[in-house]
Formats: sequence, structure tokens, C-alpha cells
Amino acid sequence: MPTTPRDLFEQMRQHWFGGVAPLTGDLLAEDVVIETPFAAGGPHRIEGRQQFLDFANPQRAAFPVRFDACHTTAIHDTTDPDTIIVEYELTGTSTTTARQATAAFIAVLTARNGKIARWREYQNTLAIQQALA
Repeated sequence: MPTTPRDLFEQMRQHWFGGVAPLTGDLLAEDVVIETPFAAGGPHRIEGRQQFLDFANPQRAAFPVRFDACHTTAIHDTTDPDTIIVEYELTGTSTTTARQATAAFIAVLTARNGKIARWREYQNTLAIQQALA
């Protein structure tokens, strides 16, 4: 069972490569807050595990990318032992064009009672758009 923010991030990375099966939300607190301030279509904030699953599972099923790798470039501790800042790159292959691309991300992960309580992700939306083009 993951107990630290670093453990939770590692478990989350493993979920990303679990294929197209629906996410279960087992790593998320019931009242999780997930924010993507720079996501395509404007900033997004989702409150609650079920609300996130209702949003994410259809998006994941329709997303035309197979994730191939996740390279963690840095994990930074903060003054709050339950919060880390993670720099990582996701590499994926378009299922429609077979083109492979890599995009950089930064995320702030806060844990509470062994679950993700907050996930704030900053995405390189230009790289994602170019990869899907």
C-alpha cells in the first residue's frame, strides 16, 4: 500500500501503462481535487473521486495515444512532507498516425492518509497538440 507522495506517484505511473481498462480511483481520496490549469480548452478543476472518474474514463478510452514511457526528471520535496513537485516526460505513440512524441509535465502531488488528495498538473499543451496533429 503506498504511503508517501513518492510511493503514490510511482503507483500512478504504473496505472498509466495499464492499457485502456477504466481507472478505478483506488489511489484517490474521496474528496480529491484535480487541477490542470493549462489544459487544452481552458483550466479544469475537478472535485471528488467519482467526478474525476466520470470525466477521465471516457476521455482515456477516446484518447488516440498509447503511452510508451514515463521518464521522471526530478522529484522535489517541499516544506510540507505530504507534498512533492514532480517533473516528468511522457512519451506516447499516436494510434492513428503511429507518430511518437514526448511532452514535459510538472505536477504537484499532495497525499493524505495514503491517498492522493490533490493533483495539480502543468502540461506542455503545444507539444501535446503537435503530437496529435
